[in-house]
Amino acid sequence: MTPPTVPGISPRAASRAGDTSAAGWRGGWRDGLGYGALGLPLAFVALPLYVLLPNHYASEFGVPLATLGALLLGARLLDAVADPWIGRLADHAFTRPMPRVLAALAFAAVVLALGFHALFFPPLRSGTGLLVWCAVALAVTYLAYSVLSVAHQAWGARLGGDDGQRARIVSWREGLALAGVLVASVLPSLAGLGVASAVFAMALAVSLAMLARAPRPMRVARLSATPSMALPWRTPAFRRLLVIYLVNGTASAVPATLVLFFIRDRLQAPTYEPLFLASYFAAGALSMPLWVRAVARFGLAPAWLAGMLMAVATFAWATLLGAGDVAAFVAVCVASGAALGADLSLPGAMLAGVVQRNGHAGRHEGAYFGWWNFATKLNLALAAGIALPLLGAFGYTPGTRSDDGLQALTLAYCLLPCVLKMLAAALLHRTWIRNPLS
Repeated sequence: MTPPTVPGISPRAASRAGDTSAAGWRGGWRDGLGYGALGLPLAFVALPLYVLLPNHYASEFGVPLATLGALLLGARLLDAVADPWIGRLADHAFTRPMPRVLAALAFAAVVLALGFHALFFPPLRSGTGLLVWCAVALAVTYLAYSVLSVAHQAWGARLGGDDGQRARIVSWREGLALAGVLVASVLPSLAGLGVASAVFAMALAVSLAMLARAPRPMRVARLSATPSMALPWRTPAFRRLLVIYLVNGTASAVPATLVLFFIRDRLQAPTYEPLFLASYFAAGALSMPLWVRAVARFGLAPAWLAGMLMAVATFAWATLLGAGDVAAFVAVCVASGAALGADLSLPGAMLAGVVQRNGHAGRHEGAYFGWWNFATKLNLALAAGIALPLLGAFGYTPGTRSDDGLQALTLAYCLLPCVLKMLAAALLHRTWIRNPLS
């Protein structure tokens, strides 16, 4: 029997969307690892770029922090602005035969691996040439990263399915991404940047080989020549979800921005930083199967709401901690990491549902996830733009032991995220759970 034709989607793609064909998602370890494996090297490369690169250029090459900050800001702004365009290109790419899609991803992966290596091993050691090299390598690396990231997210959204399946697909991607973060947090210090660069390149190659054998996304016959970058903004559910995601994401990014200050000055426990961070990321990865089960029982939005409330309770308790409370802060890291699992696995699955319900499945996932990635990067900028000036205004300086300074740090690290999380929870309940059709 010939499957019904979805407008703009080939009969073969419509068949994949409606059943579990040979190329479709069947679940299990093979499908999960095949699709999600690319999340590991993408997360692996992100941590050195955001954390290690500034210190590397300042200590190894003597680049002034102000100059380096301007370079990083410019590259990140270019990257964020480019994401919606990259999303549109991804939609067009998925109209092509799969070998062409995989070839384009392989090219982006080669560019990313070369750009990453070039950043940490420049041929110049000082002067204007070094700055130009850094600026160009940053732009190329960030753009290649965004191409792979947006295409990978759009691929997952095109696999379709109900709430539970979408949550499982995203959980595989984000769970392996957290594994990549854990590897990136220890490998450069243990084996050096050269080994880390080689491992990253090999991980990219292996993950792309696995993706080639992973469940295939829906392929459309053609797309309209009219740009669809603005299409998501004409979808009310996307606008509502994006507002919630922005508020909640900023709430999560604030403690991520301030956690090292809190550990070093409030807890006075810098030697335990690896334990705290490992506990946080490991709890996030291990909690994802539990959130998938919660989705099956309660639904995506109620499960995400529970994660938000769990984070609020955790950070409210953290306000009571002081110098030497190492065991208690490990518990905070585990609980907040478990809440992170909900933030990583559920909003993306909700977005995939928005795409499906509005008839855009198989055609415009790239446009949606391009703007989604833009919002993700905006969260990081908003967190730094809100938390750091507030800390300075209330008298905190790194290394302080004054009561007023430490109180300001506690308020920014613990209570500001609680306020933002409660606002996100209220928006989720009011505009998504209580009035799902408004």
